[in-house]
Amino acid sequence: MTTYVQLGVGLRPGDHIVLGQACGEPTTLVEALIEQGWEIPGLSAFIATSFSGLFTPATADSFALSSMGAIGALRSMTKAGKLQVIPVHVSQVGPLITAGIIPCDVAMIQVSPADENGNHSCGLISDYVRAAVDKARIVIAEINEAVPFTPGEAIPASAIDVAIPVNRPPVEVAPAAIGPTDEAIARHCAAYIGDGAVIQTGVGAVPDAILRLLHDRRDLGFHSGMLGDGLVDLVEAGVITNARKEVDPGVSINGALIGTKRLYDWAHRNPTIRMCATSYTHDAAVLGRLSRLVTINSALEVDLTGQVNAEQSGAAYLGGTGGQVDFVRAGSRSPGGRSIIALSASAKGGTLSKIVAQLSGPVTTARTDVDVIVTEYGAAELKGQSLAERTRRLIAIAHPDFREELDRAAHVITQRGF
Repeated sequence: MTTYVQLGVGLRPGDHIVLGQACGEPTTLVEALIEQGWEIPGLSAFIATSFSGLFTPATADSFALSSMGAIGALRSMTKAGKLQVIPVHVSQVGPLITAGIIPCDVAMIQVSPADENGNHSCGLISDYVRAAVDKARIVIAEINEAVPFTPGEAIPASAIDVAIPVNRPPVEVAPAAIGPTDEAIARHCAAYIGDGAVIQTGVGAVPDAILRLLHDRRDLGFHSGMLGDGLVDLVEAGVITNARKEVDPGVSINGALIGTKRLYDWAHRNPTIRMCATSYTHDAAVLGRLSRLVTINSALEVDLTGQVNAEQSGAAYLGGTGGQVDFVRAGSRSPGGRSIIALSASAKGGTLSKIVAQLSGPVTTARTDVDVIVTEYGAAELKGQSLAERTRRLIAIAHPDFREELDRAAHVITQRGF
């Protein structure tokens, strides 16, 4: 049964809305915003990522939409020029909301049913939810019977101005198909993950392929901005215990559940995970207390000196800054840890090299922060290496069809040393 929501009761012309994101997207409220937004002039909305497919150039035409990137289903919006991109680390979204730089008049969130104390779990997403709730003039919460009650961040019933009860499956993100290239990349990445390591990774084919290779490890830990279905297998196999973590021993720290019902059912009232705001998951002081932290992030391209672009390919905006820089720095500085940027060596059927002489988009992660670059052809350890040596190591892991061309481009750097 469809729940009808009348937004005109709480919204005012010109209101700025902050939406829960990823699999915590309040889809009933988003549907109401799409249907009724034209009735309230000047509305704008911010959402960090979206996998629901509800936002399209046609549906989101009655309000202005902004985001920190073109992640998930938002790529169609950037392609059509209907999304305003705010370049921001995900760890800064909450503080920017608190400061009013990202305006928040209305918070639209999805939460679980309340516990015996009247507190609602943030369910599938924590990150900047509490910051939006604390800042908003009005909080509209979709209370979803199908959302798990997860330990960690909670929203008291007293903080909710309008409660919308629903019972519908939350957004799911199915595991990606793993191909031979993903498996090859994963093997090189997994070599850096030893017993007792603490893992940070995203979701997708390469992260899932890496996790499949770790069943012979012992006492792994987990501290990340997101986790997917692949983690459940390692926990159930006794591989992830978090036993050796200096911070939060015995508990996997996470900000977003991005997966399927299997993951959500596993997380329900599970004391071995804790959902936290990005002020904790990405905090430099917290991460600085973790030894053996291995962080794994992705990129669109890497230049010959180690600069990383994870946002834009030519005229197409395809990604975002996310939490990459926070975790790259943390992994690189962690005693016994490493920071890995993983990407395939080529794209478009092998016709385009992703190891490049010059980036086609912005620098997401500076070469001064980069540690290890991994492709299916190997791992290039760049930390502490000269620019000339970096070019040699990166060319060695480029697709063979492009190595001669890259050698020519690297000649100037090799000759002068910079």
